[in-house]
Order: sequence, then structure tokens, then C-alpha cells
Amino acid sequence: MEWSTAFTEMFGVRYPIVLAPMGGSAGGELAAAVSRADGLGLLGSANGDAEWLAREAPIVAATGKPWGIGFLTWSIDVDAVDLALSYGPRAVMLSFGDPSPYAERVRAAGALLIVQVCDLEEAEQAAGLGADVIVAQGTESGGHGASRGRSTLPFVPAVVDLVSPIPVLAAGGIADGRGVAAALVLGASGALIGTRFQATAEALVEPATTKALLEGRGQDTERSNVLDIARNSPWPSKYSARTLGHPYLDHWRGREDELAGDPQARRAYQDDVARGAIPPLPIWAGEGVDLITDLPSAEDLVHTMAAQAEHALTQTGRP
Repeated sequence: MEWSTAFTEMFGVRYPIVLAPMGGSAGGELAAAVSRADGLGLLGSANGDAEWLAREAPIVAATGKPWGIGFLTWSIDVDAVDLALSYGPRAVMLSFGDPSPYAERVRAAGALLIVQVCDLEEAEQAAGLGADVIVAQGTESGGHGASRGRSTLPFVPAVVDLVSPIPVLAAGGIADGRGVAAALVLGASGALIGTRFQATAEALVEPATTKALLEGRGQDTERSNVLDIARNSPWPSKYSARTLGHPYLDHWRGREDELAGDPQARRAYQDDVARGAIPPLPIWAGEGVDLITDLPSAEDLVHTMAAQAEHALTQTGRP
């Protein structure tokens, strides 16, 4: 099958498959593997930590393939963006916050601007800023997203219609090639995939996290602010996080205000982490976690998803 979408043509990649820039876990080896497989690997730089970038960026840059860097927009400044751009990424992705202070800097450096959006207002803003690619994130996604967002299936085509002709990537609950095929049928130019790539040989995650993802079920995931509050994470409250089950979710669900006002409870969270009663980080996982049944290399995973997508599209009669 000859893959060709507005996204693949823009980036010069074969497959419309993009690694989500998951903070910390999407390091150089993982991004490099996705890019070598002719997808687009995005480093999960989060807040632009200089030491982390110095270690991870050269690994993916050495592939000679297109690659990029993703940021949590609410937690960065212009210095972080300038530092990232100094490594020569093909693209910079901005998520969760106002991208306008950084759009021109990205463009001036010759990089493409990818903006992730959670609602139509954000999509309209991204289009107005001249985003080269817009990621439409549905609430099925693992990790952080809009607390009051929309499901991927209806949200993606709404964004496609609103921002055309800007290429759109679908995100949220996509964990195999069938999901990639569905994204294309919805009018997207590709898929941004996170949780599935966490369960690969190159991901920077602990073995316990890998085990939890392999055993996890979509019905056990939950979107909540509880764990951000408990661990004193400064995430804006409009963004909650989808994770696998956790004891603190069970104890504090529906009592977020009480937890926020109880410093002793938050200290107890840190004490529980220190003694190993709970994991150091929540297990970020999307609703597609059921589809994770093995631990391949990311390079093999890209090729497998491409083959699955081709089969699914052939079955539906799409050329």
C-alpha cells in the first residue's frame, strides 16, 4: 500500500504514525526507533529540562530521520523552547496551554509547529496561530487531557472540518493499526499514539509499569485530578489524568477539595511512595490498554500497526 497523507508529505515519512511526546518515557531511543521505522518520533521533553535534553536529543538526531520535541506548554518558557530548537528538530509540539508565546520562535527556527487541542476553541486558536499540524485529543487518551473533553470518534472529524486544510492527527484510545485506519477514515492525516508505545523495549519506564500496562484493562482506567493533587503536581485543574487504578483514587474520589486542603494527606502520599506502598508515579494509561499484549521493539510496532491499518482499510474497501 502506498501511504500518502498531507502529514506524511509534509514530514517526508512513510507512515502516518506519530509517537506521543510522553513526558520522560518518550526518550531518545524510543523516538529514534519510531523515526527509523518511517514514522515520526517525538521526544517527551515536558518542561525542557536541559540535562535530559542533552542526553536524549542527540540519540534521535543521529538517525538523520525527521523527529521532534514535545512540551507541556503551561510549564515552559522561551529559554526552554530556544534550547530545544538548538538541537534542530523537524517539529515542536505544544500541548496544554497557550501556544501563542512560542509559535513565532518555532517558525523562525524553521521547525514545523504541532499544536495539540482538547476542544474546538483551542483548535480555532491553533489554526489562527498558523499551526502546521493540529492534534485532536479525545478523552480516551492516557495521561493528561481535558477534564471536560470529548471522545475521539466525534471530536476528530469536527476538528478536521473546522481547521481544513491543516492536517489533523487523531489521538486518544488508539493502540493498534485498526485505530490508525479509523483515524484516516475520520479525515485525519495520521494518528498520535502514546500508551501503546510505553509498552515497548525502548520506552523509559520501570518494569512494574510495563507489567501493569500488559495486565491493564480499559475499564479500569479513570480520568481524575486526585493523583495530581495528592502528589503536589502543579497541573492546571482544567486538565485531569487518565491512569490505571490507584489506592488514592479509591480513597479520595469525589473529595478533591478536601484533599487539596489537607497537607497531612499529601505528606502521607509521599511517605507511601518512599516506603514502596504505591508506585513513584501513577500508571498513565488510555482506554486502549486492553490491546497491549506484548513488548515489541518500537520499530517492529510501527511496521505491525502499518500492516494492520492496511488490512483494515482494504477490508473496508478504502483504496
